[in-house]
Amino acid sequence: MVIQRSRSTKDPIVEPSKTRRESEAFEQSLRPKSMSEYVGQGKVKEHLLIHMEAASKRGEALGHTLLHGPPGLGKTTLANIIATEMGSQMRITSGPAIEKPGDLASLLTNLAQGDVLFIDEIHRMRPAIEEVLYSAMEDYALDLVIGKGPTARSMRLELKPFTLIGATTKAGSISAPLRDRFVHNYKLSFYSNNEMEDIIMRSAQLLSINLDDGVAQYLSGCCRATPRIANRLVRSIRDFAQVRDESSISNDRVLHTLESLGVDERGLDETDRMILSAIVEKFGGGPVGLSTLATSIAEEMDTLEDVYEPYLIQCGFLQRTAKGRMATELTYEVLGMRVADSTDQSLFS
Repeated sequence: MVIQRSRSTKDPIVEPSKTRRESEAFEQSLRPKSMSEYVGQGKVKEHLLIHMEAASKRGEALGHTLLHGPPGLGKTTLANIIATEMGSQMRITSGPAIEKPGDLASLLTNLAQGDVLFIDEIHRMRPAIEEVLYSAMEDYALDLVIGKGPTARSMRLELKPFTLIGATTKAGSISAPLRDRFVHNYKLSFYSNNEMEDIIMRSAQLLSINLDDGVAQYLSGCCRATPRIANRLVRSIRDFAQVRDESSISNDRVLHTLESLGVDERGLDETDRMILSAIVEKFGGGPVGLSTLATSIAEEMDTLEDVYEPYLIQCGFLQRTAKGRMATELTYEVLGMRVADSTDQSLFS
């Protein structure tokens, strides 16, 4: 088994920001480079391939494309594949990084014909930046105002036809005028267990890791239906196996590593269980507001809403109501409790 030593063998499911660069480099090495290598999202791939082929036959740039969905599902990877298969260069930026119209103008004027501009977290762009982007997307032109007061004048810069690919976890936070200017709008969904198994096998092959029978199948249910998390678990298990001089990944090694990381067979980690326990034990099963729940477990509201809740709701462990978050019957099952347990406890709290 050919493996490289990681800086840390303990890699939680949701990594802290201080290890983000290392994580991104690792994920980059495992990202598929073509549509044929890209696992899952069948309908999205089918439609994209048709639109890309049609654009290529006409000698045009692909229509502006919006990709949205929970973190870690492959939005950036898909954007890279689109650029590669269209034979274009891709420039990458993010919504918060574009601070003034001049920053956007610099990016757009340096694009060659058919190039791709990828804007991650596009929902976080300032309104003033969005307004500059409207004419760029529709007319391939930049309308800029130079100067202030009575001496101010407008200037139009012609741009070469390009493709804007926006990625966001909050499609609803994008203003309607900007969202409507995207020709293609695709939602990336969580992956099935079979798709996750294929992704795990592919990652293991790229890392020259031998997996015993049943390992990939078991892991496919532990990674929250998210490729990014699957790759992180593969890395952690690889590190544990290396330290113990194991030539292949056994079922016991997977179980011991996941137990050390606090990950169960459903893919729930310690923070997930803290969220569910807080709702049941502290708030009698709910409803409880997001801010109150976040404070009770010392977590940020955005992290709760964007990172943890989508999977918990998808699996039926949590429900959102007009009054707040509530536990479900499955929540009590995961915690090994009866509904009456939390009710009795809440009476004496």
